[in-house]
Amino acid sequence: MSDATVVPASPAPAEKPRLLGSRELHRFAYPLLAVVCLMLWLPGILSLPALDRDESRFAQSSRQMLESGNFVDIRFGKIPRYKKPVGIYWMQAAATAIAGHAENRADGQATKIWTYRLPSLIGGIAAVWLTYWLGSVFGAAVGLVAALLLGFSVLLTAEATIATTDAVLLATVMGVQGMLLRIYRAAADGTSISTRLAMGGWVAFALGILIKGPVIAGVAGSTVAVLFIWDWRAKTGLSWTWLKASKPIWGLALTLLIVAPWLIAIWRESQGAFFQQSLGNDFAAKLAGGQESHGAPPGYNLLISTIAFWPAILFVLPGVGLGIARAKEPPVRFLLAWAGSWWLICEAVPTKLPQYVLPAYPALAILAALWVLVPKAEDQGLSLGWRKSLSAIAVIQYLVGLIALSVAPVWLPKLYGDGLAVGLAVYAVVGGLIGLGAVMMLFSGARLIAFSLALMSLLILAPTLTAGAGPRLNDIWLSEKLKVLVARDTEPGDPPPALAGYEEPSLVFALGKDVDLTDGRGAAGQGAELGGLALVDDHERPQFLARLAELQSDATPVDEVTGFNYSRGRKVHVTVYRVRKLVYAQPPAHRVTHQR
Repeated sequence: MSDATVVPASPAPAEKPRLLGSRELHRFAYPLLAVVCLMLWLPGILSLPALDRDESRFAQSSRQMLESGNFVDIRFGKIPRYKKPVGIYWMQAAATAIAGHAENRADGQATKIWTYRLPSLIGGIAAVWLTYWLGSVFGAAVGLVAALLLGFSVLLTAEATIATTDAVLLATVMGVQGMLLRIYRAAADGTSISTRLAMGGWVAFALGILIKGPVIAGVAGSTVAVLFIWDWRAKTGLSWTWLKASKPIWGLALTLLIVAPWLIAIWRESQGAFFQQSLGNDFAAKLAGGQESHGAPPGYNLLISTIAFWPAILFVLPGVGLGIARAKEPPVRFLLAWAGSWWLICEAVPTKLPQYVLPAYPALAILAALWVLVPKAEDQGLSLGWRKSLSAIAVIQYLVGLIALSVAPVWLPKLYGDGLAVGLAVYAVVGGLIGLGAVMMLFSGARLIAFSLALMSLLILAPTLTAGAGPRLNDIWLSEKLKVLVARDTEPGDPPPALAGYEEPSLVFALGKDVDLTDGRGAAGQGAELGGLALVDDHERPQFLARLAELQSDATPVDEVTGFNYSRGRKVHVTVYRVRKLVYAQPPAHRVTHQR
């Protein structure tokens, strides 16, 4: 027997886990993500009527661009709408023209809201794709899980379903932040990035300005500022000089080339009024106080994220904890600076809406994906107490959101519709049970299975709510009801109807830009002068009838509708009157047009 020492063979390195065990899955990540997003978002896009208020304002203004051929000025009805730049209106107008503008006639009788939602759908898919691209810095599996967590969030599902700015804005933010992350990582590694990538980031920056003004600069600027302070205090060796790789002189020149032509054109068209209203009135008002009754105290975004970031909220706080433990890694530090800085800004601003914090969600989704995929034995960066506390809070948030989303398809039709629908209740129960299964799997340590069940739960609950329960909420679709009544009661030669009291943007979108937004006295004056229909809310009816008496005219009620105005939170009763035209009627003495 030999005296030689026998050295045992080194064990083969453990193979890194692949998501669902399929390398090919990552190869087809982009089409896969597009398909699952379409499955989740299309039911709402195609089934929900035009919503109040922002969606209908954006869609109607885009529609008027097509009708007028003026693609510089922005108008809602008969008045300017100088709150947001022109980018989203161009996109909605282009999508509607390509999809078939002939079906969106000026009489409003065949207007289709879904064509105006297409840019949001495309923007949402682009944001999910860019999250995959950005998250792939940590590996393809992390990128794919992060993209799915973002795409399946309730907030992005909502924003990708309606014709507003935020899904498209998020895609541009991801383009800029992706460029900055790669520059920052390259500086830490001593490598470089291509000029093409840098210029792509600046194109995204310019498009973001055309979509929502200075917001995109706020996201990028706050991230860079926090990184500079963090690196300086931690003495990481990185300074602001890493930004030189973004080619700022060329980038700013490219931004001006893209943005300046419209800025100059709208300055001339509006005589400077656009900048006064969008920056001076709208943007500054949001910073100064709670605009349009949307004020809320700090902590609002954390509270609303229980539903807005569901089901990813089950993994977000543990992911943040893991990120703090790995903050020495430059890409992780970038994510923490990005999410933390923008979240704090949104909490500090007095005006709060759920979508304001959306630009922070991709960074949080990537941190959550890191936690989902990291082996449990390696999740030791924070103390056991902190890990348990973060997981407990996350589970509570998730369960609250699960209960709300499971109850909504059953409860809302009973409150605002025709009552309980058994089919919807079955889907809600199934979705709720699958969502509960995600928590059970999480407790057992099967994080990836918990992730899969959580996504499956929303894939059932979201269409149940949007395509199932949504169209059944008859009481809240007042504009759709009134559009049908106006089409039935209008006679040849009638002018556009006058709207008094109930003047929601969805009704303007339904009836066309020429409707008269007025009050009871104004509706009576228009009717006495021109005849036709007046749609009068009960709150304006006394003034309407009094003014008719003054003018020695009269009106006959021909239809009525009752419902719930969810924008104002109150019940509404609207009467459709046919007003008798006076042969020698005096001009209306009290006609009011409201700015929207």
